[in-house]
Amino acid sequence: MVRVSLLDYGAGNIRSLRNALVRAGCDIEDVKTADDISQAHILIFPGVGSFGVCIDNLHKKGFFEPLKAYLKSGRAFYGICLGMQSLFEGSEETPGLAGLGIVPGIVGKFSDTSVSVPHMGWNSLRILKDAPMMKDIKPLEDRFYFVHSFRAIRTPENADWVLSVTDYGNDSNTFISSLQNGRVSASQFHPEKSGANGLKLIKSFLDQATLADVPACPPISCEGRTMLAKRIIACLDVRENDSGDLVVTKGDQYDVREKEEGGEVRNLGKPVELARRYSDDGADEVTFLNITSFRGDVVDAPMLRVLELTSEHVFVPLCIGGGIRDYTDSKGVFHSALDVATSYFRSGADKVSIGSDAVYAAEKYRSTKVKDGSSCIEQISNVYGRQAVVISVDPKRVYVTSKDETSHTVLEVEDGKLCWWQCTVKGGREVRDLDAFELAQACEALGAGEILLNCIDKDGQNNGFDIALIRQMKASVSIPVIASSGAGKPQHFIDVFQATNADAGLAAGIFHRREVGIDEVKAAVSSSGIPCRT
Repeated sequence: MVRVSLLDYGAGNIRSLRNALVRAGCDIEDVKTADDISQAHILIFPGVGSFGVCIDNLHKKGFFEPLKAYLKSGRAFYGICLGMQSLFEGSEETPGLAGLGIVPGIVGKFSDTSVSVPHMGWNSLRILKDAPMMKDIKPLEDRFYFVHSFRAIRTPENADWVLSVTDYGNDSNTFISSLQNGRVSASQFHPEKSGANGLKLIKSFLDQATLADVPACPPISCEGRTMLAKRIIACLDVRENDSGDLVVTKGDQYDVREKEEGGEVRNLGKPVELARRYSDDGADEVTFLNITSFRGDVVDAPMLRVLELTSEHVFVPLCIGGGIRDYTDSKGVFHSALDVATSYFRSGADKVSIGSDAVYAAEKYRSTKVKDGSSCIEQISNVYGRQAVVISVDPKRVYVTSKDETSHTVLEVEDGKLCWWQCTVKGGREVRDLDAFELAQACEALGAGEILLNCIDKDGQNNGFDIALIRQMKASVSIPVIASSGAGKPQHFIDVFQATNADAGLAAGIFHRREVGIDEVKAAVSSSGIPCRT
């Protein structure tokens, strides 16, 4: 069994990495003091969130200088995501704050504005060195999960460090996706969230780390370009049934009860079992929406246990929605939305989805034009990064006879009808004087990193996504957009990707009832020429 030291400075979801390391046969020792770093032989440093928070925490814990010394000592190291970016001299995300300075260069923003930022999803690698760590990875083919808003680029000064690069948009956006110099390795992608390929790469790193000699990594050529895949996401609406058990259900225009009088909550399976099945079937992400919302104390929330159990077997990104808000527990203790999100992250979630509270935050921001740091969006994104915050938009159509009837964005839909999309809260039960695009733009300004775009009119109808809504949303924001509500067959995913350039497509009921398989959707999408992880 290989012993590794894990440097956890409080960076979100570390549970998934722990589970991946255990799966690879590791004995994990947590870094608690500076001496633990000095005495480590294989050190793994995962990072999630903002560059400034990461570096500040290293200083506060007294880890910064010992980590620099370790990196120069010739011992094995693997930095993940922000753990890679921290190796550079600094970042435009936090100007003026020095990084570890091991790798020459400044981490910067993506420069091609034609693509969504964060760069989120499954992309492949152009491998530039013959390194043991990459011995089982197929360049330009095997995909890994990325989620980041800033990137490092290859320069003459750092070229000897670059193990692989990845393309995203035009050539100016091509970024360093992994590093290797001596025994120091790092990746911008998350191997613990990259399914079988990620587990394979972790095992190769551990094999490399235990070699007696420093691995030689001669340069190799790799012609071609990588492409970000469209994501297929499985969504599980989770709530308590009338017996108090957590079950996966599915609504028909947000009604989750059977239609007969006194009908019970539809029970389509157990959350952990279904999530594992979808991961095995090839889902690119799994989303849990706790539609009972959040009740009781954080530490007692059954959804925390669902996440913990799921992360033991599911090595793709997990998103959780429901109850991400300020609340006071049964003992009278106040918990912020950040506290709630932190509990979810530490239990295995990678992202949190915010619904009604995002609407209230957007209304306040549109009224004041001030970002005062009080909204749940700002609290969470400031610590964990915008990629950790998803906004669940739940609009319903409002039909009009003329665009002059409202100040909101009106578009033509089926049969030449005109409508706008009114935001709702409280599970669609209450409407607000705000349209879906106004909400999304305000939330992006506040720090959100992704839009989960539902449509109450399409929910459970299986007649296709709301193309007009999704197309306009893609034109309204620069962050990724997930198309949701209405999928009934594989062609609907092809249609939404081709007509709107949505970043991902999400479905629930058709997967739960086995009417359509995730593999069927992916095969159809791929055969139509759309990049997809298969």
